[in-house]
Amino acid sequence: MTTPENDDVISPQQAVTLHGLFLERVRRTRDKIAYRYFDNRQSVWVDLSWGQMLEQVARWQAALAQEGLAKGDRVALMLRNCPQWVLFDQAAMSLGLVVVPLYTVDRAENIAYIVNDAQVKVVLFETAEQWRELSGVVGQMGCVQRFISLDDFKSQEARLVPAAKYLHAQSVELLPAVPCESGELASIIYTSGTTGKPKGVMLSHSNMLSNIYDGRATFAVFQSDLMLSFLPLSHTFERTCGYYMQVMTGATVAYARSIPLLSEDLQIIRPTLLISVPRIYERIYGAINTKLRDGSPLKRMLFKLAVDVGWSRFQHAQGRAGWKFSFLLWPLLQRLVAQKIMDRLGGRLRTAVTSGAALAPEISRMFIGLGLPVVQGYGLTETSPIVAGNKLDNNFPDSVGQAIRGVQVKVGEQSALLVKGPNVMMGYWNNPEATRAMIDADGWLNTGDTARISETGHIYITGRLKEIIVLSNGEKMPPADIEAAILHDPLIDQVMICGEARPYLVALAVLNPEVWPAVAAKVGVRSDMPESLTDSNVEAKVLRRIARNMSEFPGYANVHRVLLLREPWTIDNGLLTPTLKLKRAVVAQRFAAQIDELYKGH
Repeated sequence: MTTPENDDVISPQQAVTLHGLFLERVRRTRDKIAYRYFDNRQSVWVDLSWGQMLEQVARWQAALAQEGLAKGDRVALMLRNCPQWVLFDQAAMSLGLVVVPLYTVDRAENIAYIVNDAQVKVVLFETAEQWRELSGVVGQMGCVQRFISLDDFKSQEARLVPAAKYLHAQSVELLPAVPCESGELASIIYTSGTTGKPKGVMLSHSNMLSNIYDGRATFAVFQSDLMLSFLPLSHTFERTCGYYMQVMTGATVAYARSIPLLSEDLQIIRPTLLISVPRIYERIYGAINTKLRDGSPLKRMLFKLAVDVGWSRFQHAQGRAGWKFSFLLWPLLQRLVAQKIMDRLGGRLRTAVTSGAALAPEISRMFIGLGLPVVQGYGLTETSPIVAGNKLDNNFPDSVGQAIRGVQVKVGEQSALLVKGPNVMMGYWNNPEATRAMIDADGWLNTGDTARISETGHIYITGRLKEIIVLSNGEKMPPADIEAAILHDPLIDQVMICGEARPYLVALAVLNPEVWPAVAAKVGVRSDMPESLTDSNVEAKVLRRIARNMSEFPGYANVHRVLLLREPWTIDNGLLTPTLKLKRAVVAQRFAAQIDELYKGH
């Protein structure tokens, strides 16, 4: 696809480094709006041009230059998505420093481990609340010579300084960048660590530059686009696609205020692009279905008709189905049904990209049927991260698309998906053994996912090599697929399947607090009473609901018992990683006694 806007894309050769990319963007479009954010003090949305960003980068650079750091030293930032994330990142890279992103909602001991493992010299964070959470481990981070806080608050820690004092008030000229080659280390990004300690993924400038340049051939981004950023910038998916790709193309990024205000921000910002994970779409899907169940039969019929006709139109546009007379109904169905849903998402979305986990086919079918072009992609932190994606005009929603330009994929032993290309990481920081286990001598990286590749080159993820449950009778099944099916029920917010070396499957299910009271009332129990969770009639009803969603699985994949829970699994209670992945081993250990009870007598 070619448009006049393609002419302004900055190539990796022109950029050389990620800081060079930023400088070239400023040179080309100095006065264009680069970022939009909400100023809480003045309660207004504020725009920043590329030129204004450069002025602020210079102030951060001057301050960091006074720290006496050497090229290659590590600095970390623990901020929500905001312009300061970009300013610090660019200032650090201009001095040849290596940036280590930290999750704002990680556990203090995890942060201390990462800081010490990377020997971080400077840490930028945001609030007094974050400092309180870190207070118990600050003494363990002896490698840090400077803590910088965006907020101004008092502390006895001599290494702590507020940004307002650290930066001084005067504007300064940007210093010439420290010479840096494209193949040099740019960032160390620690993986979530669903098992064991996090590993530091080393990515070079060329890893990320090549990935966004080649990825853009699949996920087209233009200078006229407006993107709403809400996934953490500490996650490689958002950092690459929602930050560096935007610099490369000159698009504008607006930072969402928070996830609770996301719906409101979508309608205020009215983005043309959205980068998300499946959970956001799953929540919208669940809310729509709940509303439909409470609505009239006519509304349900109209909604179903709109999705069906819209999906058929999509299949026709993709060249996979013929024209139908029902297409004549679309203008009416769009006005009565589809447009109302699209307006809740701002009404201007050109593309919605989802990655990080599989999006259930019925969910993508609903959104695509209503007119939202959802395209699924695939990647890993270790691949910078984009490996594959669907194009708008070649979209197979049940696949993760085709390998992006310049990246090779193949299926290896045990159906493992292997990847090779300029986006593959330099290796794990201080962990050559883990690097060798991940990347073979020929440069093929084992993703740990199993897959099949169709004749058209579309990749279908079929499971995880290490996430297969083997029952005591030898039957094998992928828990993630079963969990995805169960989560279609609005009653269940979170679920984990157990059964390794056991006679049958059991489920641990966290109940949706908004739906649970109505279900409990139908059974005749009080939802606020602890014993309601262990009531045999309640368990039987929940198991029937689970069975309905698992009707397409083999008979031996039945869930025989379920442990119902009220308290959600979170990062704070140690059951989720910072990227919201389930720590299966930790959950199983936490509820080991209750799980054993589910198998008693069998």
